[in-house]
Amino acid sequence: MKQLLQYVRTGETAVVDVPTPAVGSGQVLVRSGASLVSAGTERMVVDFARKSLLQKARSRPDLVRQTIDKARREGVLGTIDAVQNRLDQPMALGYSSAGTVIDVGSGISEFQIGDRVACAGGGYAVHAEVVAVPRTLVVKLPDQVSIEAAAFTTLGAIALQGIRLADVKLGEVVAVIGLGLLGQLTVQMLKAAGCIVIGIDLQPQRVELAQRMGADAALSQSDEFIALCQQFSNGYGADATLITADTKSDQPVELAGEVSRDKSVVVAVGAVGTQIPRKTYYQKEIDFRISRSYGPGRYDPAYEDKGQDYPYAYVRWTEQRNMQAFVQLLAEDKVNVEPLITHRFAIEDAPDSYDVITGKSGNLFMGVLLTYTDAAALDRTVALSPKPSVAWSVQPSMRGGLAHIQQATLGVLGAGNFANATLLPAIKDIESLTRVGIASNSGLSSRASAERFGFMYCTTNTDEILRDPNINTVAILTRHHLHARQVIAALVAGKHVFVEKPLCLNGSELNAIQAAYAAATERAEQQSMYAPALMVGFNRRFAPFIVTLKQYLDQIQEPLILNYRVNAGYIPREHWVHDLAQGGGRLLGEGCHFIDLLLFLAGRTLQRVLTRTLPDNGRYAQDNLVINLEFADGSIGTITYAANGDKGFGKEYLEVFGGGLAARMEDFRKLEIRHNRKRLDQTAALRQDKGHRAEWRLFVEHLIGKAEAPMSFDAIVRSTEATLAAQRSLQIGAPVDIEG
Repeated sequence: MKQLLQYVRTGETAVVDVPTPAVGSGQVLVRSGASLVSAGTERMVVDFARKSLLQKARSRPDLVRQTIDKARREGVLGTIDAVQNRLDQPMALGYSSAGTVIDVGSGISEFQIGDRVACAGGGYAVHAEVVAVPRTLVVKLPDQVSIEAAAFTTLGAIALQGIRLADVKLGEVVAVIGLGLLGQLTVQMLKAAGCIVIGIDLQPQRVELAQRMGADAALSQSDEFIALCQQFSNGYGADATLITADTKSDQPVELAGEVSRDKSVVVAVGAVGTQIPRKTYYQKEIDFRISRSYGPGRYDPAYEDKGQDYPYAYVRWTEQRNMQAFVQLLAEDKVNVEPLITHRFAIEDAPDSYDVITGKSGNLFMGVLLTYTDAAALDRTVALSPKPSVAWSVQPSMRGGLAHIQQATLGVLGAGNFANATLLPAIKDIESLTRVGIASNSGLSSRASAERFGFMYCTTNTDEILRDPNINTVAILTRHHLHARQVIAALVAGKHVFVEKPLCLNGSELNAIQAAYAAATERAEQQSMYAPALMVGFNRRFAPFIVTLKQYLDQIQEPLILNYRVNAGYIPREHWVHDLAQGGGRLLGEGCHFIDLLLFLAGRTLQRVLTRTLPDNGRYAQDNLVINLEFADGSIGTITYAANGDKGFGKEYLEVFGGGLAARMEDFRKLEIRHNRKRLDQTAALRQDKGHRAEWRLFVEHLIGKAEAPMSFDAIVRSTEATLAAQRSLQIGAPVDIEG
């Protein structure tokens, strides 16, 4: 299917073929009929992308400061890599569309295939031939509302939320500053509510249009605007003022204060400067409010992404209910968007629409629509280079009576930030690894990753990867709740498996993985093949500093003291990692890294785990932890995992003591070892190395028969059991013994 993308690095706006998105649980799949181009939000994105790198830096000094801080913590080269990764990620444009439902996900009963709907949401209602949208961002259309008119629904909901915040009443005088598309919709809805509406805009054409659309008065001069507001209100001033302009200037806020009566309300709906002139607002005791987009539910992942609606009796007007109200106004002809449409572009010609809204074409505009046909191809797989028709480079070679693969051929599940920023860059230069296919629920992310890292095809169908005979190795980089089932599916499909941590989220999943691995091993033995390789992304044990430290520790027979401090940083409670069903919490999701590392360094049998956490103050989600590990020989390991610190302090700090040795490692930038009056000092001045490249190099060498398994299956199980025990200890508030 075709989708419009914005490339941040080059500034290019292009229409690209991407796989049709997969419909998730609680989502509907919609074939687009029309989508609205935002002259505010999207123009800002496009303008930023078209700037030079220096201009981008000047326009976002906050990002520059973050980059400098990151370079100090993690090294210049690592920071450059991170910046390049951000620049290489194309952006999906659009957030308001309408079309026809062609599929529904599990848990959906209120929508049926064939329903005509309006859709909202950045990242969801994008400019694409097919979109997957959560249930709370979709509304049905009455028969009398056209698809083109419905494409205005998101913007209409934004305007309506501003009106609700103003709390206007029948017969009140309302001033509207800015008569662009948002302002024109606001004028019509205020008139439908029985208000007296006075508008102002610098463009005479917009003023004339507002008058035709029902404004009681509209003009371009601020002094006349002030006078009219006084005139229509018998000298008191406007009862409410809605700022729907789009400008960095503070002038709209200043003008709003001048036209408003005592104790009135000013609502900023558009993106405007907000330096409030205190004297005016103080003397009139004006209530200044900022409207948060479509309404309650905006920016709440539980509402928008998971479809968890708010109770009707307590939150009368949510995003979705504002959308429904606007659609009803369209159906009753109380809002007319047809006169607002100035341009239509077929999706194939979509880049031309941005020349219009950015002013490059020099044409005046108001509503700009992208249109779609019903002939969109619904392919979930897109080939970027010729795909072999028969299995290749996967035939085994016999060594010692057992079969090895000759070349690792890779399929990847998941194309998120970790894949693009960390893992895929780490493996791109491994000669014995061929990148075949990559899958993601988002067609955009799978296409972008496939192009950037040289995969032969991209898909939104994970089964395509698992059943492809040209793929013998699968990397699982999806969200945590999917790991166990995808590991099992890959083993059943006869693939070697790399899974990013954690391996699983509970004991039942671990038992199922052990059973699947045993069955796959038995099948391999019956066929005189090597057992399937299963590797978990515990990369830190392969970091150069850790490898060096381990060599020293292997010489020590006395008990050890190991202290690992992790300044993990704050993550909001609504983040998916904190969702126990999806992310498992930070202990399972990331704490497993540090438990595994201490097990590796100690090299002793773990006997007991105790996890303690700070009291919950409502801000944190049990992610300020101290984990104590007790080993059979008396060694003690302590992990301090803190979410309540300052990120500028560095993230990871390790100390080890025992047998006359003292060592410390600072954030994978510096290693110091003192042992028997000898000293070792190593630094990584330009880049952290946390072992991602080394773990994959060793993993591939193992697959082709050149090295032992970098981590045995038994070690993976023991590490996972230790992490699950730490989680159990956290839950019950008591130590948990580890069975031998």
